[in-house]
Amino acid sequence: MAEPGKSVTAGKLAINVQKRLSRAQEKVLQKLGKADETRDVVFEEMVAKFNKQMSEGTKLHKDLKAYMAAVKTMHDASRRLQDCLADMYDPEWFGKEEMDTLVEEMIEKEMDNNLEDTDTLWLDYHQNINDKSLNTLDTYVTQFPDIKARIAKRDRKMVDFDSARHHFASLQKGKKKDEAKIAKPAALLEMAAPSWAQGLISAHQVAQTNLSYNQAEEDLGRAQKIFEELNVELQDELPSLWDNRVGIYVTTFQALAGHQEKFHKEMSKLSQNLNDIMTNLEEQRQLKKGETAAAKTGDNANSKESNHSESASSAPKGVVASGSDPELPPGFIYKVKAIHDYTPTDNDEMELKMGDVVLALAFDNPDEQDDGWLLGVKESHWVQHKDISVKGVFPENFTQKV
Repeated sequence: MAEPGKSVTAGKLAINVQKRLSRAQEKVLQKLGKADETRDVVFEEMVAKFNKQMSEGTKLHKDLKAYMAAVKTMHDASRRLQDCLADMYDPEWFGKEEMDTLVEEMIEKEMDNNLEDTDTLWLDYHQNINDKSLNTLDTYVTQFPDIKARIAKRDRKMVDFDSARHHFASLQKGKKKDEAKIAKPAALLEMAAPSWAQGLISAHQVAQTNLSYNQAEEDLGRAQKIFEELNVELQDELPSLWDNRVGIYVTTFQALAGHQEKFHKEMSKLSQNLNDIMTNLEEQRQLKKGETAAAKTGDNANSKESNHSESASSAPKGVVASGSDPELPPGFIYKVKAIHDYTPTDNDEMELKMGDVVLALAFDNPDEQDDGWLLGVKESHWVQHKDISVKGVFPENFTQKV
């Protein structure tokens, strides 16, 4: 005797196999044009939109996760780069203490009345993207597998409905033929049977036909109910899901853009601190270089002066030995080089092109000098014309000393 559990399992397996065979047979008949197929063009358009939405949403979700992984990688790389800078920064260089503060303590700074550092900025940036953008997409894309499965189920139930509909129609046609045959007993069995038995045979045939017909009618009703319930649910959900994608994209990218703006704004301030340290280090190098050159020039000048005195004392009367020092404009302070283009906004301003060398000059009246502005003449013009009438003012932060 078979175990009850195994018997139930075998029964379900047999039913599933029969369903698959019936569906396969129905699809073949439909493809051959021997059976009509239930079609819903509007629903098919909904499914096409859903497939597009699922593909785009899944790709966006994947790319955002890749972006977050890149943020973490960039954080790690930035930390290693700053550690490398700290290791190679010589103690006698300008700003050693500032550099240690920048790298080792990650430049603590006040923001929104809280002390935060670059590590905190990176971690907050990553966490905010995860909370405001990625979690929104997580919820969004988790809907797709369930809806996709229900669409596939609806398609299967539609085939079952078509199959039950065709089977019922076939029985309806056969029932009419059987009823016609029963009305005039022509079968050999009926003719050979006694008159009292012919009524029983006819009644049995009618009962059998009605039983099959009623079963088919119940199967059709059940198949139609299951299909229509799934169909109505999806017709309500798919358009709503399609419309919701706009809100999802707005929420995702608005949050991402806002946190990007805040992060890069705060990081730019820290980057400016590092740039200032490097600028001051270069100025220190140039200053030392200038002091060394001045010392050498002084030694050479002393030597020339000594030689000049000796020559003058030994030269014939009326002959004076002469030097050839480079000529510079009056009021010359130092040279600068343009590191950005600058377009004048006033008549007394000088136009700069990146790479221009300018001879900075002292103001005739120091009170006329505005903070952050210098007065000068381009070196190329001075060398050619020895004229400072074209001098003008320009922003100091668009240049660097040379």
